[in-house]
Amino acid sequence: MPDRYAPTPKDKFTFGLWTVGNTGRDPFGEPTRPPLVPAEIVDLLGEVGGVHGVNFHDNDLLPIDASEAEAARIKADFAKSLKRNKLKVAMATTNLFSDPAFRDGAFTSNDAEVRAYALQKTMRAMELGAEFGAQIYVFWGGREGAETDAAKDPIEATVRFRNALDFLCAYSIDRGFGYKFALEAKPNEPRAHMYFPTTGHYLALIPTLKHADLVGVNPEVAHEHMAGLNFTHAVAQAIGAGKLFHIDLNDQEFGRYDQDLRFGSANPKAAFFLVKLLEESKYQGFRHFDAHAYRTADRADSIEFARGCMRTYLMLKERARQWADDPIIKSLLKQINRAGKDMDALSAKYSRGHAETLLAMRFDRAALAARPLPYERLDQRTMEILMGV
Repeated sequence: MPDRYAPTPKDKFTFGLWTVGNTGRDPFGEPTRPPLVPAEIVDLLGEVGGVHGVNFHDNDLLPIDASEAEAARIKADFAKSLKRNKLKVAMATTNLFSDPAFRDGAFTSNDAEVRAYALQKTMRAMELGAEFGAQIYVFWGGREGAETDAAKDPIEATVRFRNALDFLCAYSIDRGFGYKFALEAKPNEPRAHMYFPTTGHYLALIPTLKHADLVGVNPEVAHEHMAGLNFTHAVAQAIGAGKLFHIDLNDQEFGRYDQDLRFGSANPKAAFFLVKLLEESKYQGFRHFDAHAYRTADRADSIEFARGCMRTYLMLKERARQWADDPIIKSLLKQINRAGKDMDALSAKYSRGHAETLLAMRFDRAALAARPLPYERLDQRTMEILMGV
């Protein structure tokens, strides 16, 4: 019997070299899995099955100090593995956070030479991504922040960051890369304070850029949950602004360090509403799983981790369709959502006449307050659908 939750490349699920290639190392322990070279990671994804593509930071693919000969060999092996496993490169990005040179930031560093090096490194990484056909370029400013506000002027830091994005957008245009850029927010870690801690901060920055049409956001579940925020609301705001260019799917316990758990494994109800939003809004972009297997996992369990991310998404996608078609849900929504074309017409667009009409109206506050809102029943029915009842 066919598995209706088996993914296919048409689902546009992607993984990063750093995700399925994670060795299990954490701040308190050494690796628990052997490192894999990029071609081996692609082969692992081929074994997983149904994956659309793979993503990478520049130094996930090429060591930062690789010679030309070494780089050529790695790229050739990587290209052969992509072809062998019928995978594409969907997204690329730059590691501007690991090397000690970026200990005080990259684009926002107080050192002009560091800022120049960050631009050089990013331009070369953009060339690398374009070489493999990447369509999206993500910016996560892992060190763009501070531990003390005595160290940096936050206004100047924002100016520096904006200038860097303007420069790199112009570079992409000049070289004909055709990139769409996606900005990824995080509230803290590794810096104590990040300059763009939430998706909303980036949505406010984008209109100030010279090439705002090329720049959107890459929200991540874990990053918004770290701050105790509702991730679905952040994604909805990005969709409403036409700026959801990419998305990082994983899971995260609220208020913890960055866990990057398997998608839907910690908060399945929140994951349901996210999948429902993405599917009902007809999001056409890649669905990237920026997560990694438990430290306890071996190779076989790492493969189950990757399969689990995709299966959970597809299970929740099915539940979202069931929710929309459920007669009880439909009845409750009809009761809750009181249509009023005349009222909506008055408030949809300002005119002096509309304002005067609204000012002259009399509303029965007691009647408004007495109208039933059966949200408990709606939420319970949602739980029943999620639980397969």
